[in-house]
Parts: sequence; structure tokens; C-alpha cells
Amino acid sequence: MPASMTGHEVGTLLGVWAHPDDEAYLSAGLMALARRAGQRVVVVTATAGEQGTNDPERWPPAKLARLRRRELAASLAAAGVHEHHWLGYADGGCQDVPQTVAIDAIGRIVDAVRPDTIVTFGPDGMTGHPDHQAVSAWTTAVWAQRPRSARLWYATQLSSFHEEWGELNDRVGVFGDQVPPSTAAADAAGIVRCEGWLHERKMAALRAHASQVQPLIDLVGDDVYRRWWSTEAFADATAACRTPSGRSNVTF
Repeated sequence: MPASMTGHEVGTLLGVWAHPDDEAYLSAGLMALARRAGQRVVVVTATAGEQGTNDPERWPPAKLARLRRRELAASLAAAGVHEHHWLGYADGGCQDVPQTVAIDAIGRIVDAVRPDTIVTFGPDGMTGHPDHQAVSAWTTAVWAQRPRSARLWYATQLSSFHEEWGELNDRVGVFGDQVPPSTAAADAAGIVRCEGWLHERKMAALRAHASQVQPLIDLVGDDVYRRWWSTEAFADATAACRTPSGRSNVTF
């Protein structure tokens, strides 16, 4: 199993995501842990998630974008995060953004923040969403241009997560037709098991995204929902992108 590590060792943390709520599902625990240790945490969101509704008549894009921006601010505050950047791209249109434009935008933020740890989607985009995959590609390119400047971690799911929640994931359609990422605990670069105060912070961050989260809570019930998303896991991008560096696996 990975050796223990504290929030202090995360250092300055930068998260790069596609839509509001991506950061909460995949890294709210990590962010809260880092902030409690006094670390700087910065989040980048590519789009306002203005297409994220099944009721576009009630929630036209401009109206939903305003709501989701407010939800994101509340969610980040619940995790203790107060530094955020919007890239301003169209929801569902990230793959149409010229790569050089997006890479330059993220690169400027990386150069200003100088993170020790960067977290984002893996190349599969977690769910196969094209926006997720584009954000992963941009962030990986920025990181590759700055060797040794930071560790890059891809959000993943533990194999134990799929064993416990596979039936529910399939029923709800969490991963669509995508084969989801699966990482053995012993191979994870970082694992955040949200318990006690950290679990409450994670749930508060998720609940702030009520337009997206509340329908799921209504579907599965509060207790199931709380257990379903209580663990976060990350894979070291070096394993996929360059010669392994020998970094130690860690758990929180």
C-alpha cells in the first residue's frame, strides 16, 4: 500500500478541469486537505457548463451559465479555495479551441502559480467526454513543456470503487459507453479517503453544485451518495507520458 503523506507535501496545488463540478467530484477532498495544511490551491475551469441540463427551455445556456458560476464559487469556498480562473470556452466545444490558444492560456497560469502538483483528467477524460479529453491534452502539453516543474496527476478510480459501485455506475450511466479508468490502490500516486471533517467538506463542495448533484441524490438517496463519492484517486502521469521518475506512491 502507498506510504502516508500529509497535505503539506502536496505543495501548491493547481486543478485544471472542463466544467463546474468536475473539480468537486474528483478533487474536493484533496483541495480541502491541502488548504487545511496552509497550501495554496488554484482551480482552472474551461467552460461554464451551460449545456448541462435536460430542460433547456427552463435553463437556456446563458441562464444556466450564471447559475453554475455561482455554484462553483460556493463549492470552492466549501473546500477553502478562493483562487479561480475561467478559460471562457463553450461547453461541448473544447475540441474546437485551437490547441495553441488553450495551451498558452493554461501555460500562463502555470507560470504565474508555479504549482508543485497539477491535477486534471487522464487522456481518457474519465467519462470519455470530449471536453475532458481536450483539457487533459492541453494540461499535459503544458506540463511536458516544463519538465521537472511539477508533478502531474491524472484523476482515476480505484479498482475497489468499480467493484463496489459498478452496478450503480452502469445503472446511472456515470461513464457512458467509456471503459472507465481503473487503478489498483498499490499503483495509485495519491488516494484521498474522505472521513470525518474531510468528508463533510467534500459533501458540502458537491452539494453546492445543486443543479447537477441534487437529481443524483434524489435518485440514490443521501447515504448512498455520500459513500459513493468518498474516495479520490490519482495516477502519476509519468507512468503514461515519460520514463517513471521513481516518485513514491502516497495516500491521505
